[in-house]
Amino acid sequence: MERDLTTGSIGRNILKFSLPYFLSYFLQTLYGIADLFIIGQFNGVASTTAVSIGSQVMHMITVMIVGIAMGTTVMIGKSVGAKQKKETSKIIGNTVSLFVCLSVVLTVVLLFFVHPIVRIMSTPQQAVEGTTAYLTICFAGIPLITAYNIISSIFRGLGDSKSPMYFIAVACGVNIVLDYVFIGGLHFGASGAALGTTLAQTISVIVALIAIRKKDIGISLKRSDLKPEGKTLKNILGIGIPISLQDGFIQISFIVITIIVNQRGLNDAAAVGIVEKIISFVFLVPSSMLSAVSAIAAQKIGAGKDERATKTLKYAIMISMSFGLCVAVLMQFISNFVVGIFTVDTMVIHMGSQYIRSYIWDCMIAGIHFSFSGYFCAYGKSGISFLHNVLSIVLIRIPGAYFASKWFIDTLYPMGCAAPAGSLLSVIVCGIAFIYLKRRRRL
Repeated sequence: MERDLTTGSIGRNILKFSLPYFLSYFLQTLYGIADLFIIGQFNGVASTTAVSIGSQVMHMITVMIVGIAMGTTVMIGKSVGAKQKKETSKIIGNTVSLFVCLSVVLTVVLLFFVHPIVRIMSTPQQAVEGTTAYLTICFAGIPLITAYNIISSIFRGLGDSKSPMYFIAVACGVNIVLDYVFIGGLHFGASGAALGTTLAQTISVIVALIAIRKKDIGISLKRSDLKPEGKTLKNILGIGIPISLQDGFIQISFIVITIIVNQRGLNDAAAVGIVEKIISFVFLVPSSMLSAVSAIAAQKIGAGKDERATKTLKYAIMISMSFGLCVAVLMQFISNFVVGIFTVDTMVIHMGSQYIRSYIWDCMIAGIHFSFSGYFCAYGKSGISFLHNVLSIVLIRIPGAYFASKWFIDTLYPMGCAAPAGSLLSVIVCGIAFIYLKRRRRL
């Protein structure tokens, strides 16, 4: 089942690998969008706000898990490129052991701190009960979220980005059906959205495990491979932790901005929550490029084809920038319609339209540093990605959003400008790092 990504057309390899990745992300994002859309049809602004805040917290946790799992994808990619099957088996076994422990600890800790988390989010009083219920149910399902992402990272490291797409497609369809049953039929509100998501994720994992048993993945996993080995875990975590922290800090910046907005009132909070869902959708292409570049470049680096790895980066930047520009221009004309899909409240639509028209430019600029992040990750230099994201968040994103919120109390448009401004700094840092490391022959 291993797929060789080291030969053939670079552009074709990127598209073939990234398209299933994109569809997987799309379907996974559809989880949150479906929750928000369906609860908006049957409940009021308070329930919509509860789901938007709760799902934002869950998204942060999920992307951090995915970030650590990226270490597995890269290490497997390198071993596949170098034709080292025993090493691949060891990486997979150690990954399973690592994430089983991680998911158990994470579940216990988050369930214990669910109420403080709701308070930290400055959740409007009307939405506290719904947010608490949503998070409690979703936190209990973290082992399932972890299991899906482990399995997906292994498949992608082996060059197979299609199987994870099939797994999530099944879960997404089930989630939509269950949302209508729990929210529309049984009137469970925010709890119904969480139940639908958790049960659908359970089915996704079951389908994935069945597929592994029936499909020959070309790897023989032994019990000894499950025994933690210091060097293997160090390599996985050495790549994965900086990516996880990077993604975590990005989500924390979103949460801080959400806290800032929540203090402005329920309408602004609902508007920003809806826009964040829309942004998470349009960011699927940059995210797919990051994952595609890291997996494809890792195989090429393992095979000693560094020049082709660099060309992969260039192709990814062109694709993501072109997409981002088209979407940003289009959104200037259809923002009211897009936000209006999720709510009928005219004030929420008005504020959300302002926010997304400025925020959307981040899709084009972020596409560049996302591609660079995938490239640096493939070389095991994920610390650079961590650095540029922290600088972006600390120096521009959070301060920019805070001061815009204080200085422009009647509009959300200036707040939306903080994101693309932060991404521009990231691009500058990535460009400098790339040139420096190339000259030093470290890439």
